[in-house]
Order: sequence, then C-alpha cells, then structure tokens
Amino acid sequence: MPQKKTSQQKAEATPAKRQKSSTERIFGPAVMSHGFTGVPNILVRGQKRLGLNTAQFNILVQLLSYWMDPAKPPFPSKRNLLERLDMSETTLQKHIRDLEAQGFLRREQQTTAAGDFGSNIYHLDGLVRKLKKLAPDFDDERAEREAARQKTERPNARANARAAAAKQRATTAKTED
Repeated sequence: MPQKKTSQQKAEATPAKRQKSSTERIFGPAVMSHGFTGVPNILVRGQKRLGLNTAQFNILVQLLSYWMDPAKPPFPSKRNLLERLDMSETTLQKHIRDLEAQGFLRREQQTTAAGDFGSNIYHLDGLVRKLKKLAPDFDDERAEREAARQKTERPNARANARAAAAKQRATTAKTED
C-alpha cells in the first residue's frame, strides 16, 4: 500500500509555474495547501463600525470559510461551527439570532428527505450589502491617506531642496555677472 504524502510533500511536488503570492510566501506551501478564506479588509477594519463584537465577527468568518460559490450559500451544521468556535450552543444560537436581527445574514431551514430538520442555509447577502455600503468611506479614507503621504517629507527632501536652491542661486549669480 503506498504511503500517503504529507501536505509539505504535496506542496513541494507541485511544479512552480507562477510566482508565489505574498500569502504563500508568508505561510508557506504546507499551510496554504489546506486552503484559505477570503475575508474582505473592509470587514476586518470595519468591525467596530459595523457593530460586530468579537464572537459575531468570528462566526461570520467561519461562515465565509464555507462559502465557496456565490450561487451556493454556506450551510455548515451547528456541530461543525461549535467544533471551530469556543462557545456553547446557546451562545452560538444567540449570536446568530443577533446577526440575523442586524441584517448580516438570513437563515433558511433545510429539511431532509425524511422531513427532519437539516442544517441552516446562511444567506450572507446582508453582509455583502453592508460591506459595499462602507466601501465609499474606505475609498475616501484611502484618498486622505494618500494625500497625507504625498504631503509628508520623503527621505532627504530638505537636503535635496537646499541643494536645488543653492544650485539655482549659483546659476542666478553667474547670469548676473
């Protein structure tokens, strides 16, 4: 029976056809071979503005980790979420209800073929809408940071300005002579 390859061996066996992303360079191929979750920076940076506490933020990130296809909302079981999060089932349910009340998500109860309750489908279109609504604020802040950066001195700016002024004075003095 052939031995299973480790994630490090699999990653090293993959031919390098493209330059590694910064994330791959930071975490390495063994870690990245297990995948990653796309979390918009506006969600991370705007957590307070969005009114999300730490538990709610973590729940949303967990739900995002299950969302692979825009047309198929995530539907993890509560058991799977609880395995990943350090909270009781009651606490998880409370935070999910709060997220729904705040408009971040909408739950849809699935039923099995036998008519039993299955896991919820979590529609995150409310989260997406809220992040898109914040985007112009973040655009404005980026423009302000860029303007401030351009106004600040660059290394040796004073020395270069003095040298240019001295050169100009010398050129002017020669012209007057």
